[in-house]
Parts: sequence; structure tokens; C-alpha cells
Amino acid sequence: MRSSRRATASRRRRGSVPVVGSLSLVVVTILLAVTLGTAVLGGATTPEPATTAALDLSVDGETLTVTHTGGEPVDIEAVSMEIAVDGEPLDEQPPVPFFAASGFESGPTGAFNPAGSTELAGGESASLTVAETNAPTVEAGTTVSITLYDGSNRLLETETTV
Repeated sequence: MRSSRRATASRRRRGSVPVVGSLSLVVVTILLAVTLGTAVLGGATTPEPATTAALDLSVDGETLTVTHTGGEPVDIEAVSMEIAVDGEPLDEQPPVPFFAASGFESGPTGAFNPAGSTELAGGESASLTVAETNAPTVEAGTTVSITLYDGSNRLLETETTV
């Protein structure tokens, strides 16, 4: 009777090895298929290249003029803008493009005005005037900078000393 128990126990152990091996092979195959499918069908996306443009900033009183000096056109509707004086952001920032906005004189020109093309391309200029109610004030000797953002990503910055 003992020998039949040993034979049965031995068969159970030998029979379980092929089952575990088969299940392991199935699991590995499924994992490979999921990994490959994710990579091929869009799990790994490449980011859009950043806009490459060069801008020049000039200041006349409280009027800031940005001139596109080279590279790709900038779609003003697709970016946000931050203006700073001596590194301190203005209290009120322009929601570009705009016609009237708190902290700015009405009627900006070029791509900052939604009435025309909001794309700033090679050789084109756009200007806006900071209102006297906005702070800090633009004065002689201060450094003014304009930074363009795409979401939270900084695209480019230009600055000049008044």
C-alpha cells in the first residue's frame, strides 16, 4: 500500500511541473503582447518640437514693441505672455491677443490685437502700452522682459534696458 501512495504522490509532483511551465509561458506571451501593443499603438508619443523664433523688444515710454527677427512664426493665440520690469512681473498681465485689458491701454497693434492676424511672422511687429495703473512702472534705466509660454513651458524670452 505504501508503494501505491508513493507512486501517486510522485505522479502529482511530476504532473504539476508541465502545468506551471505552460502557465508561465502564457503569462510571458501576454506581457510581451501588451508591451509591444502599447509601444506600437501610441503608448510612446514624441512631443511636438518647440517653436524656434527670435524676437527683439524695444520700449518707447510705456509702449512695448516686439519685432519678429527670424525663425518660425509665433501664433499669439497659442501662447501666454508675461511682462516683467527689473525681474518683477507686472501686477496685470495681458491676455494676448486683446483689445482692452486691465492694466493696458486699449488698442494694441499687430498680432496682439485680435482684429487682425494673430500670427507674428518674420519682420512683423506688435505693440502694446502698459497703463499707468499697472505696476511696477516702466522707467528709464529699468530692464523690461517679455516671456512667451506654451502652457507651463517657456518658449522664448526677450529683454531690453530702457
